[in-house]
Amino acid sequence: MALADSLSRRPRSHAAFERAQQLMPGGVNSPARAFGAVGGTPIFIERAEGAYLYDIDGDRYVDYIGSWGPMILGHRHPAVVAALEAALSRGTSYGAPTEAESELAERIIDAVASIEKVRLVSSGTEATMSAVRLARGFTGRDVIIKFAGNYHGHVDSLLVAAGSSAATLGTPNSPGVTVGTTKDTLVLDYNDVQSLEDAFARHGDKIAGVILEPVVGNMGVVVPSQAFVSALNRLTKSHGALLICDEVMTGFRVAFGGAQQLLGLEPDITTLGKIVGGGLPVGAYGGRAEVMNHILPAGKVFQAGTLSGNPLATAAGNATLKILKEQPPYDRLEHLTARLEAGLHAAAEKAGIIHTIARVGSMVTLFFSGEGITSWQAASRCNTEQFARFFWGMMNRGVYLPCSQYEALFISAAHTEDDIDRTIAASEEVMQEMST
Repeated sequence: MALADSLSRRPRSHAAFERAQQLMPGGVNSPARAFGAVGGTPIFIERAEGAYLYDIDGDRYVDYIGSWGPMILGHRHPAVVAALEAALSRGTSYGAPTEAESELAERIIDAVASIEKVRLVSSGTEATMSAVRLARGFTGRDVIIKFAGNYHGHVDSLLVAAGSSAATLGTPNSPGVTVGTTKDTLVLDYNDVQSLEDAFARHGDKIAGVILEPVVGNMGVVVPSQAFVSALNRLTKSHGALLICDEVMTGFRVAFGGAQQLLGLEPDITTLGKIVGGGLPVGAYGGRAEVMNHILPAGKVFQAGTLSGNPLATAAGNATLKILKEQPPYDRLEHLTARLEAGLHAAAEKAGIIHTIARVGSMVTLFFSGEGITSWQAASRCNTEQFARFFWGMMNRGVYLPCSQYEALFISAAHTEDDIDRTIAASEEVMQEMST
């Protein structure tokens, strides 16, 4: 009923999607936007303000996606808009150095303890791709370890999935990705210390690096165990491999210094994106100076980009990081997100809905599963049909959630206590409907 109601009440979005499908593959420019995991027609956005999205049918939604993480200050924050307007008045792209690039680099280095030098790029995918190449170039080794359920952008060598065994060598999970491209990628289970120990015992002298999401956001929020964190630090150091923290999602989100600050991870390379660009297309990767100095033109590892350090993107990033340091919202974000977590849990308990909730800072996921989610194997057993019902029930009550069970909700500094309370009230209604 909720899905059918959605189609009838948003005719302009429905028509816009039909048009888009004739013009773009699947009607979208990124797969999740097509609502494939929940069915139905995606809403088309007209504008955004603060904690709210407004669609072309005139509906307003409390936004818990925040452009998939970047909008930690909310949409159209006055300081970010002012910085963009000032930058726009001077030009949009130069293909030459600017002082704003150095300012953003200084802000990143100041915030993230493990970064001594940084290179700006244009996306998180570009950052992880470059970080992997750097790890291989620095060590002279080929093998990269990644973990099932961790997403590092659409990099060929990282688009591999785990098989039924604990460790699987390079099986591509996208047409167009060759076995040759992925043959040096070793996929392990997240939080599985023994498989990590075994992999280093067998391949230690061939492993260039280990890449992971320190707090996973791309199979829902999954937190690493302390034993897993300790093993990552210890094994990479003892075997001369590099530890790569993919903080594209968690950087400046779960803490000013990223998830590595909270967890005690000691990465050699960190990848960043999303918040670091204040909502504009920016990525970055950085680490120890001796590692970063292997990047061209200081070293021989090639990486370049016409729009890297774009003046509009660096303006938005500088404005955002300045506010996060001088007016840190993290205590308030913790309070609001804890309140939402408790409310969702109470609503599900009251309705008798089997669930578990995972949260770190302002990232939270309601899993329709009764087991603790520590790996992709556990996440894959969630009741995705229940999630789809919940998603549309909330959407039709003006709450915009990620359109997949395997994503995180994000709270912004623009959300209010009233937004949280309205969301909880809506969840109570939807959960009761689901239980009947």
